[in-house]
Amino acid sequence: MHLETEVIARGFLAPILIGQGLYLRRRALAMPEPEGPREGVTGRGADLRVLIVGDSSAAGVGVDIQDQGFSGQLVRHLGAVYRVHWRLMAKTGATTASTLLTLHLEQPGAYDIAVTSLGVNDVTHAVSLRRWLRDQAALHTLLGQKFGVTRSYISALPPVGQFPLLPQPLRWAVGSQVERFKRHLSNLAQVQPGLDYVPIPIAFHPDMLARDGFHPSAALYAAWSGIMAEHILQSFVVTKM
Repeated sequence: MHLETEVIARGFLAPILIGQGLYLRRRALAMPEPEGPREGVTGRGADLRVLIVGDSSAAGVGVDIQDQGFSGQLVRHLGAVYRVHWRLMAKTGATTASTLLTLHLEQPGAYDIAVTSLGVNDVTHAVSLRRWLRDQAALHTLLGQKFGVTRSYISALPPVGQFPLLPQPLRWAVGSQVERFKRHLSNLAQVQPGLDYVPIPIAFHPDMLARDGFHPSAALYAAWSGIMAEHILQSFVVTKM
């Protein structure tokens, strides 16, 4: 659909979208973040310091323990090659702007790489594309300046338009905006040094979602973390011992 036509359609559908959006937020907040450590050391080999930053999916919502979530499975993959010193800083409902604020309040750190997963909440909170890209650029600048990150791996946003339990027309509205954000995020990574945009080319099916129909299941976390780990292992080499 042409962007101008889409904007007009969103205007007509606004009352429905607002109501369904409130429903979506309540549903997305209903599942707790899993139990388990949010930092640690895993594996053997050269030291790799990893900071994982994001929203509820990065936090592992949808599974019972962190080992089944994104961070747990990612560091396990990376630990097959490196001694991974890792920390997870993720929160349900986090937007890029709220994450920036959280990081500003944190003590400085020393990491080699960051893995970020942010954007869906920006879409559902109606953050403009321009503001979101500005916040994304500021986020990755801060990760370098305050946390020593030399390379950031940006996860693609999920295919929300394919989530069957989301009601229409909300599924169309959120899904189309997510796809727009994804395209521009990829473009940002091409022009800002030290950024790697990582597509997640997974053949999606409903069994990959948790019972809320919105967050990943353990199977989807496994596939997502495997793709991210493979990209990191192929593109980043620890040069210090």
